[in-house]
Amino acid sequence: MAKNKGKPQHNSTDGKPAKAGEKTLVLDVGGHHVKVYASGHPEPREIATGPKFTPQMLVREVGQLVSDWSYSRVAIGYPGPVREGHPSEEPLHLGRGWTSFDFAKGFGVPVRIVNDAAMQALGSYRGGDMLFLGLGTGLGSALIVEGVLQPLQLEAVPYRKGRTVEAYVGEAGLERLGHGKWRSHVRRVVTLLRYIVQADYVILGGGNTKLLKKLPLDCFLGENALAFPGGLRLWEGVPRELCGKRIKPQEGNSQAQAAAQ
Repeated sequence: MAKNKGKPQHNSTDGKPAKAGEKTLVLDVGGHHVKVYASGHPEPREIATGPKFTPQMLVREVGQLVSDWSYSRVAIGYPGPVREGHPSEEPLHLGRGWTSFDFAKGFGVPVRIVNDAAMQALGSYRGGDMLFLGLGTGLGSALIVEGVLQPLQLEAVPYRKGRTVEAYVGEAGLERLGHGKWRSHVRRVVTLLRYIVQADYVILGGGNTKLLKKLPLDCFLGENALAFPGGLRLWEGVPRELCGKRIKPQEGNSQAQAAAQ
């Protein structure tokens, strides 16, 4: 069990409003490392991961890494699908055992888990209806409509030649197509997916955004560090002033036709 100075104030992740004064430990889990933040500690500490990294190792190594931090709850961004607050599929680039692991028992405090793209989306949200797309090893996606988060699996949307959008804009597509063609497909896919969900704007996150030279209209670059405020918002909620904020898109739906060509 991870050692911490905070005491749990909930018996489970029951969806009840968070209590004022609680401190949140935020874990952004990836295929190469875990970034670890906490309330009052915005500069992350890191743990190396890899194909043999298990949830038991996560609990043990996080406990050792933050033994000098206090927290009363945990927010986890998980690199895979999450259903009903628990991983529903094993991660592609880590070890096994994530879908059956009891995270609340392991950490000894209440835990809330969302897909890692969804957690970064929460931290990136600036009002209105926002689509988040993470360009990394695969394609992560989430939609926030008037402050309500909906994780998505848009990577499975059929696109071209029997392949999905992820096959074109993910890491495999980048290696197969080269930078120039990959960037062209990113622009088309972003416009297409935005049209499908009718978002006001798109936030593009993930490590491969550094390769982009030009963004489609109403698209903005996110930052991996926004996973930290996203983890806080997973417990504290989206600020009320953002939930009712309207953002008028600058383009019409006609541009989606170009994405399908």
